[in-house]
Amino acid sequence: MAISVTLVDADTYEVVIDGPPETTHRVYMSQAYYRELCGGQVTHEWLLVQAFRFLLEREPNTAILREFDLPVVGEFFPEFEREIVARLTRHSSG
Repeated sequence: MAISVTLVDADTYEVVIDGPPETTHRVYMSQAYYRELCGGQVTHEWLLVQAFRFLLEREPNTAILREFDLPVVGEFFPEFEREIVARLTRHSSG
C-alpha cells in the first residue's frame, strides 16, 4: 500500500493510504515529539510514513483511527516508540 503524507498546517498532517479501500487520516505531531523520535535526522513526512507502516503491519488501514495525535499510537502498541526510533536510526545511517 502506498502512503502519502501532506502537511496541512503546523503540526497537522494528512496521511492517505491508497488501499483498497483508500483511507485518509489526520495526524497531529508536535515538534517536541518529532525531535524526541528522530532528533531531526529525517523529515516529518518520512517519520509519519514509517509510523503508518508500523500500524499497517498490525492492523488494516480501515482500523486505523481517522484522526489522532501520534503519541496515542504508543497507548495501543507499547513498542511503538522503540520500534520507530530503531527504524529511523537504520534509515538515517543507511
